[in-house]
Amino acid sequence: MTFCVKSSSRNPSASGLGYGSDEGVISVDVSREALVDSMTDMSETPLPPDLISSAEISNDNEDESTKLTLAYERLYELPRTIVERFSDHIKYLDITHNKITNLDALVYFRHLTSLIADHNPMTENCLLPPLPKLELLWLNHCKIASLYPWVSKLKESCPNLQYLCLMGNPAAPSYFNGGTFYEYLQYRLFVISQFPSLNHLDDRRVTEDQRLEAQRLYKRPFFERLVSPSSGGFSQLVNSSVTWSRVQGKLSAIMGKDRPDNRNLLI
Repeated sequence: MTFCVKSSSRNPSASGLGYGSDEGVISVDVSREALVDSMTDMSETPLPPDLISSAEISNDNEDESTKLTLAYERLYELPRTIVERFSDHIKYLDITHNKITNLDALVYFRHLTSLIADHNPMTENCLLPPLPKLELLWLNHCKIASLYPWVSKLKESCPNLQYLCLMGNPAAPSYFNGGTFYEYLQYRLFVISQFPSLNHLDDRRVTEDQRLEAQRLYKRPFFERLVSPSSGGFSQLVNSSVTWSRVQGKLSAIMGKDRPDNRNLLI
């Protein structure tokens, strides 16, 4: 396992984290020099010699001491040992290309500002804990299939996001996964409407025209029009997962009628 962290910082309250039992968490067994998964039948992974010692080596570079990389480690969850040792000072965390489906352990990373979690099998059922300092979030090529209510819950957990990437998810239609330009525009404007502070979505900057159009289209009265009275109204929409395919017909009619001809939405 390779870390960008080389710091002697330790969490003095490690034993009192309340992180739960070791069940289902990959732990470090120093005596056997192996990573052990207590929940699955995954074979033991040889422990690199510098796994623990890397945390003992001091580093004068503050930027490096706040970065932690756990990419390509076949992890199913964030190891408890890592959470206890590094959660009190890590600001940048990379967990790409693992098998993680639960991010509850991030609640202990109180200073986290950047999270890279591409290529993990996370779905819209994976909710982030409160991370008020998080500004950058990458969840590319995961398994997120529905935007609502997942995006609104993400907004509650991470209200200060400035950079968000969801490319490669079923809920983020594009030419690369069979989506049309109109579906992509719907997706983009809806996400922008949820995050007033967002500066960059996927691979493009958020423009002022897009922000104004997003606010116009996705304010509450408009959204209520997407649900027929027989379906239970807006309350049912809030409490159910919605894909763009279910509402595309109504969006087409409404946007075709309401959208000004002179609005510039080049993206």
